[in-house]
Amino acid sequence: MSTFDPNTPWRLVSTAIYRKPVDARIFGSVELDVTDLEQWVLQKREEGLKITLMFPLILMTARALKTEVPELNCYVRRGHLVHRETVDIVISVLMNRGREMTSLRLPRADTLTIQQMAEWMSENLQAHRTADHGAAAKQKNWLAKTPWPFRNWLIRAWRKVIVEWGLRIPFMPAGPDSFGSLIFSNIGSIGLDVGYPALLPVSNVPLVLVMGRVQTKPAVVDGQIVPRRLLNLSATLDHRVVDAQQGGKLFRYLKRAIRNPDQLVQKNPA
Repeated sequence: MSTFDPNTPWRLVSTAIYRKPVDARIFGSVELDVTDLEQWVLQKREEGLKITLMFPLILMTARALKTEVPELNCYVRRGHLVHRETVDIVISVLMNRGREMTSLRLPRADTLTIQQMAEWMSENLQAHRTADHGAAAKQKNWLAKTPWPFRNWLIRAWRKVIVEWGLRIPFMPAGPDSFGSLIFSNIGSIGLDVGYPALLPVSNVPLVLVMGRVQTKPAVVDGQIVPRRLLNLSATLDHRVVDAQQGGKLFRYLKRAIRNPDQLVQKNPA
């Protein structure tokens, strides 16, 4: 069992001050120099590993939530913060030739190596691109088939009972932790450079992380202006759970981690 207790006095008060992120959102972004990381990804692809730049960023984020900023791996239930025992990352996936979006849940992402993630994604990604799978997808499809105005009433009841109270209803396809620790989305794949996504109101996700398009820009390296490959990584956070300080800790960790991607070849020592 985890010994981490996120329920500081301020956190207990903040769950009463703020509502579910209608007004409790924090936005932040960082520009990452991924020049060397792109080369590392290319090298791994030449070695036969089917990965993209998104893969190491997801694993680095998962490891950060486990060891560096466990505060980000929490959610609000009945006025208290609950710390998740595992780090599960939900990845937004385009389907039907980009006309729709579904989600792919990567369980215990902090424990995976880059090889294991590549194998898992290879087994699961294509199926999700052709059809909706998983509890969250079943929930979406089930609600979509419900006629209006019953759909509105069900969603309000869902938010109250499952999201706010943290209870599980037996006949419902999903529960209070269906969307995992965070949602990761690559909006660069649809041509966007920067984005600040919404925190999904029917989930308990305190963080949505968005990867923008990689661009070649001038940067100062060792006092010289040189072309570098830069990526904007943006975050929307639930202010009831975290402050900007924790977002800063995450971004600082990622800046360090991308300089040493070989760590992802080995199991997380934590």
